[in-house]
Amino acid sequence: MGTTSSKSGEQRIEKQIIFKSKDGEVFRIPAIYYNENEKKLFAFAEKRISRDDSDAVALVMSVGKVKRESGVKWSTPKEIMKKCTCGYHPMNPCVVYEKHTETLFLFFNYVSETQWFQLKHHLNMARLCYITKKNDDKWSEFIDLTNQLPEMNNWSTFAVGPGHGIQTNSGRMIVPAYAYIGPEDEKPISHAFYFYSDDYGSTWKCEEMLSEISGECEMTEVFDSSNGESLIYCNARSLGSYRVQAKIDKSGISTLRTTTPLVEVHKGCQGSVISFPAQTGDAKPSEEKWLLFSHPTNQRSDLERLDLGVYLNTSPVTSVGELNLVWSQPWVINKGPSGYSDLTYIEDGWFACLMERGEKSANEIACQVFTYEEVLRGIPNFRT
Repeated sequence: MGTTSSKSGEQRIEKQIIFKSKDGEVFRIPAIYYNENEKKLFAFAEKRISRDDSDAVALVMSVGKVKRESGVKWSTPKEIMKKCTCGYHPMNPCVVYEKHTETLFLFFNYVSETQWFQLKHHLNMARLCYITKKNDDKWSEFIDLTNQLPEMNNWSTFAVGPGHGIQTNSGRMIVPAYAYIGPEDEKPISHAFYFYSDDYGSTWKCEEMLSEISGECEMTEVFDSSNGESLIYCNARSLGSYRVQAKIDKSGISTLRTTTPLVEVHKGCQGSVISFPAQTGDAKPSEEKWLLFSHPTNQRSDLERLDLGVYLNTSPVTSVGELNLVWSQPWVINKGPSGYSDLTYIEDGWFACLMERGEKSANEIACQVFTYEEVLRGIPNFRT
């Protein structure tokens, strides 16, 4: 842990490696959440015995005490959910906090077969599970929701997140997900959607799926000051050249044709999106929300994912019910091998990004803390 000086003379917090891979121990799939009451970051990842998805053996967690002047003091990683002796292994950590009961939910998939096997046989072997904790209490036993959601019987397979979910101003809990569906005589196609709860996590339902082919996704809430209502913005992995972006509101789901499309790279990669309070400089906090998105940026490499960057949008809502998705160019926060990432807003214009990265390959998970001012300075030719 430490700081370095930026070109402007400001002390900049260095990246901190949270989960370091070694022979027989590989960490992938980051998820992060900041608890403002405790002033702590909660970082999660999959622990595997190889890079193969089917070799996941546990979900791990490290807790960081935030001291923004000097960095974050992280705890030693520990396993919080392990592979079952029956063969099910935990994958795709997706964290969401329920404010009313002050409960941290960690959703994941419990899976007993490879994705390839499930898609080939149109046989869903993934289960929807979660564990919870309150304050410094221990994690609960896992809860399996699969039998409460009969829709899953019609899917070839599915997964949550990975990364983070949200709780809206109205109290709805949202866990992003995607499922492969289609007739048994055709290749299954993936579509993004979300699980939701309107009773503080007691019961869960499935929202309608995006019509466009889409995969791993995250969602966030933006506020429309013109009519006092909020919109859900979805950003999803695609099989094409550009990310899938969608708006979800009372009228349903609408795929967006954006002013500045976000480029997809390396045959698709997970990305992260958050909304955060508008940084207007006014003394009175604004209800307006801006957006930050993280994703590998290098479009020239077909061999690996490179150069993780963050994109900024300072005016997501233009008129009643309409999103204006004009994204900045990216500020690259990790040069070289990169991969999956997850963003969280800390407070007072500070952010944290948990990311896959490394020197020769993305074989470690690190955390970068940065400020809104750093984002502005890092974005090429940015104009507010």
